[in-house]
Amino acid sequence: MPYITYEQFGAVGDGRADDMDAIIKAHEEANRLGLPVRAKEGAAYYIAPKAKTAVIETDTDWSGASVIIDDVGLDDIHKPVFDVPPKWEEAALPLKTLKAGQTRIENPSGRELLIFVENENHKDYIRFGANRNNGHSRTDVLLAAPDGSLSTPVSFDFDEITSVRAYVLGGKPLTLKGGCFKTIANQCESKYNYHARNIRIGRPYVTVIGVSHFVEGEPDHGAPYAGFISINDTAHIRVEDCLFTGHKIYWTIGAANVPVPMGSYDINCARSADVAFARCSQTTDIMDTGYWGLIGTNFCRELLLEDCVFSRFDAHMGVSFCTIRRCRLGWQCLNAIGFGKFTVEDTEACGFAFVSLRGDYGCTWKGDFEIRNCVWRPHGGGRAIFRAENNGRHDFGYTCYLPQNITVDGLKIETEGSDPVDKVYVINDWTKEDPSSVPYPMVPPETVRVRNVTGAKGVEYCENGERRYGTDVEIG
Repeated sequence: MPYITYEQFGAVGDGRADDMDAIIKAHEEANRLGLPVRAKEGAAYYIAPKAKTAVIETDTDWSGASVIIDDVGLDDIHKPVFDVPPKWEEAALPLKTLKAGQTRIENPSGRELLIFVENENHKDYIRFGANRNNGHSRTDVLLAAPDGSLSTPVSFDFDEITSVRAYVLGGKPLTLKGGCFKTIANQCESKYNYHARNIRIGRPYVTVIGVSHFVEGEPDHGAPYAGFISINDTAHIRVEDCLFTGHKIYWTIGAANVPVPMGSYDINCARSADVAFARCSQTTDIMDTGYWGLIGTNFCRELLLEDCVFSRFDAHMGVSFCTIRRCRLGWQCLNAIGFGKFTVEDTEACGFAFVSLRGDYGCTWKGDFEIRNCVWRPHGGGRAIFRAENNGRHDFGYTCYLPQNITVDGLKIETEGSDPVDKVYVINDWTKEDPSSVPYPMVPPETVRVRNVTGAKGVEYCENGERRYGTDVEIG
């Protein structure tokens, strides 16, 4: 099959000459002809710090080549290096309201749809703490089958919908393959000014396979990155056998006018559904506390991590339904808030808690949490499987729930010493307040089932055993 090369349009590939114009032209021609693009074995394509983007609409194979992305003195931080944009066909959708838990909608199109709904008159995720803010419009991302059935239930009540966008999912699958990418890190002021020098994916049915990303030249300061692989407003994405790099932690001043650690992500997912990562890892040590967690997500649905080695998984402004299987998670471990069922199985994790429910968003998980056949190596003095902190005095925009049904079946606790820890708790004492005296009390679990925990002399439900509030607890 014929293909397009960068060299056909003047690329030098010596690691010094700026090849970006040739790369852009090659993809333009490939897009016009519907042909794949293939890099030259052994070539090193240098991309200067200029605001230019190559648009990818056909299969691209960078195998055997390297791409050097220079961000020193960058003139526009918001433009991606490579963009895989959608070509959406919009569908009319008569949605006026939605209810949490709803599993079906009317779908006149008779085709699979990716749906974005919003109520700008209600704010959720009203963040608490050093990075406080005024919240975000109520948002959900849905996958609807041709008959209107939803892949997973609606997360929020929408008594009012101010915006609905529905797009037909279809088109030819696209593959991005291979290549060793190297970012020469920016040297900007350390403030929240996220750089988007990345591969941005907005098209459905994309597979990224065998891509490696390294970061060089990080000084003692710098602006953060918004993900070298950035997946936004799309569905059915697979990232396989890829290698990523953690970024140094810098410090800045947060919204509360106090110093806060500021991190970069090498993977970012937002407003996307059915996204899977398989057999991916990172170059930096997952236990090195000088580097930020690798992946951050917002408003995503149906995330899957399999056989990955990451310093952290983080569901920031919520995830609906998530599975982590046969993974290793490092010092920042597993951070989540969200909805539906979260399953963690056959996974090794290090952290102050096995699961940290994010306190800046109310520690809420409205759904079920299952931990099966896992290993926990507590980092620091942590002794709670689930960690939560919510005193019930802040309005996050929604009622906050502890996981409604907790199942722990097979958890091995390993510490540096040979002796088992004295005691672990299913959850810490999440509030020091009397729930009847606060305006926004958390909803406690309905059921807790714990068995086959080893490495601890005892397991209790909570640090304060009296704070059950009707929870059905079974520990055996």
